[in-house]
Amino acid sequence: MSLPISKKNNAKSIYNKNIYLNFAKYILNCQDSDGGIRWEPSSKLDPWDHIESAMGIDVLGFESESKKAYEWLESNQETDGSWYSLYHSSETNFLKETNFSSYIAVGMWHHYLNFKDKEFLRRFWPTLDLAIKFTLSGQTKHGDISWAKDQENWLDDSLKTGCSSIYMSLISYKKIAEEIKTRDRVSDDQLKKLRDCINLKPHRFDRNWESKSRYSMDWYYPVLSGAFNKKRSISTIKERWNEFVIDELGCKCVTEEPWVTAAESSELVLALVRTGLKKEAEKILQDTFNLIDDDGLLWTGFVYKDKKFWPIEKPSWTAGAAILAGNSLNKFSNSWDFFNF
Repeated sequence: MSLPISKKNNAKSIYNKNIYLNFAKYILNCQDSDGGIRWEPSSKLDPWDHIESAMGIDVLGFESESKKAYEWLESNQETDGSWYSLYHSSETNFLKETNFSSYIAVGMWHHYLNFKDKEFLRRFWPTLDLAIKFTLSGQTKHGDISWAKDQENWLDDSLKTGCSSIYMSLISYKKIAEEIKTRDRVSDDQLKKLRDCINLKPHRFDRNWESKSRYSMDWYYPVLSGAFNKKRSISTIKERWNEFVIDELGCKCVTEEPWVTAAESSELVLALVRTGLKKEAEKILQDTFNLIDDDGLLWTGFVYKDKKFWPIEKPSWTAGAAILAGNSLNKFSNSWDFFNF
């Protein structure tokens, strides 16, 4: 593991709150009047990244703008509780991904921890409950949850990262139900089967396509989501550290490409903080912030072999992930330990 960095007060320091405020203001620039948060201004939108961006602005206190993001979800939800995978795009995409639909639970619980507004939870509970109903309808007898449904049928495969995200969503959903004293639809058996599948049934993932184990998200997401216990989390992180982490640059997206990505690096920070590896988390985030552009924003990624940023985009959700990582270390808001439950 890398040694911790020194706490330098420079323009790109992970301890400089103005960096995160700049990230948040950029997210607001990507938000439409109806509350939808696009990847970039006037770009495409997907529900999962929309929520990640809303969580980012929560941390910096933009409560009303965050609420509008949930109004967008409320207005655009399908009758079965799902959302389409992509909006505002020339690409035709009518897939309904389960981890996209369930992630509203994570966002809502995070929003509540920041602002303690139970009325917010009550207002959007029907939207959330219907989304969880859709997600659970994709659970198989083995415990995994099918990754998506087309206009008629469930698609026959599951994702480890997706199921890990859903596990975190179901935990958040149950916490919301407890907080507003309402009955939830997730049984202990359903939750246990999902967690057991993530821990014990690797054969249930990537059954009909190439393994996703080359992606760093498959490595750290079971840790980040709480699907793995602490002992297994630490061993998992150490086991593949050298495959994914590039010193001074951050975390790779996939093993075989010389490409580090800011969002994956930020999420790895959250997984490291969760497991108590704070020094390593500080180092990864600082390495990522070394790649901040002159406008104070993060590109999606950096191809270090060619010394070029790629793709040429600065997504709102990358800024959101970086804010969440920074909050876990700086304790900017009440949700700083959100990913530690």
